[in-house]
Amino acid sequence: MYVACSTLGFARQPLPHALRAVSELHFNKVDLAIHETGPHLKPSEVAADVPRAAQMLKASNLTFAAFHIDFGPSASASEQMHRLAAVCRLARLVSAPILTVQAAPKGADIDAEVKRLSDWVRIAAAEGGILTVETHVDTLTADPQVAVELCRRVPGLGLTFDPSCYLLSPLRTDAPEEVFQYVRHVRLRDTRTNPPTFQVRIGQGEIEYGRIISQLERHRYDRVLTVDVRDLPDCHYAKEPEMRKLKYLLESLI
Repeated sequence: MYVACSTLGFARQPLPHALRAVSELHFNKVDLAIHETGPHLKPSEVAADVPRAAQMLKASNLTFAAFHIDFGPSASASEQMHRLAAVCRLARLVSAPILTVQAAPKGADIDAEVKRLSDWVRIAAAEGGILTVETHVDTLTADPQVAVELCRRVPGLGLTFDPSCYLLSPLRTDAPEEVFQYVRHVRLRDTRTNPPTFQVRIGQGEIEYGRIISQLERHRYDRVLTVDVRDLPDCHYAKEPEMRKLKYLLESLI
């Protein structure tokens, strides 16, 4: 296992500033947000000029461990397919193995989601990438059993495991052991349930990092752990010390 830093921690800065900040925190691996509504690289920009995007990322001298992709609310299904193909080509050019997307919203038809994700897995696999869906409180994967069902029914699909999701889910459950056999990526911060707060200072929440890593080790997980301390509007403390603290904590556990 190794540790990376999400650029979502610098969501109000341009991409070059965000990458420089990641480097200054002594991370050499990056989990890059490619969000249509964000200030960094956008899927539409990648689709417009993949070589230019690759050149820009390579110039940072950082290793890209994963892409966190959000096509935005207005992209049609065909636009999403086209942009996903472009982002997957970019991932191949910069050797980023993991591509994380969100599953369909809660209540969506599971059969339709299986069809969509099957198509997307084929696109990613054609470029040598691994497609994962993120565990998220607002999507089908908020239920760990549904997350497992999607992975069983879509060969090649993995999970990006975010334990904050299951702490804050109405189900209030730990991830069952069977979830971990499908985990291909992990995103971490600290979270508490009383009151429900997605992100708190490291050590003030309820995420049990040691237990999570032990579960991952039982399933021979050897991929990235992303420090995903985010630049949220209601965050009234400095993020960089928290990122550094979680980095050193995770490195001490692996």
